[in-house]
Amino acid sequence: MELKLLYRDHLLVAINKPSGLLVHRSRIDRHETRFALQMLRDQIGQYVYPIHRLDKPTSGVLLFSLDSDTARRMNEQFTHRKVVKQYLAVVRGHVEKSGGIRKPLREVYDPTTDSQADPDKKAQQAITEYKTLARVELPYPVAPYAASRYSLVRLRPLTGRRHQIRRHLNHIAHPVIGDVNHGDRHHNRFFREHFDCHRLLLMAQSLIFMHPETNEKICVEASMDESFIRVMKGMGWEEFCQ
Repeated sequence: MELKLLYRDHLLVAINKPSGLLVHRSRIDRHETRFALQMLRDQIGQYVYPIHRLDKPTSGVLLFSLDSDTARRMNEQFTHRKVVKQYLAVVRGHVEKSGGIRKPLREVYDPTTDSQADPDKKAQQAITEYKTLARVELPYPVAPYAASRYSLVRLRPLTGRRHQIRRHLNHIAHPVIGDVNHGDRHHNRFFREHFDCHRLLLMAQSLIFMHPETNEKICVEASMDESFIRVMKGMGWEEFCQ
């Protein structure tokens, strides 16, 4: 399988990471044999440096640099919130038209992989802005209700805490469909059975940043995979497919 390249020049390369693909090796998923970093390196025949990360089940824009100095400069943009990250998610329930979630989040600690992390570290500031693009009510019972409601939401995380979007949406009682850790198992099962959708319905839709050499504004956008599109069409949201 070849990764889809969304952007490439002599300093940077961006891919459309599929759902279910790890960015790099992890002790949590020791059985995995495919990783975006190694696949991209082999595909373009050049060493690459990951600049940011996406969770394994999240698809979409993933940016790499082709040298360590560019990686450092791009990391500074992320650290100082100069990069605009935009996500798209299908969530349970009817979400308000727009708003912001400001809930501090504690570090996600795993003793297997985070041996140097402090499990007692205080919660850190976390901010996610959102806008609801569409809502729907389906005539299918999902426990404990006789019908089921869903929303298509565009999200912009202003901070970069681990699993921030998924945790924030669950905090306001609108978990992302397909989220096995923070979601609703009844609705997850409904989407598997009704839409044959076995993925987390969260994608990194676009990434806007300043090119580290030319200072030109760069916008990289990702397209939906077949599973995401199938859900969108089933909801009557074809106009938002890309």
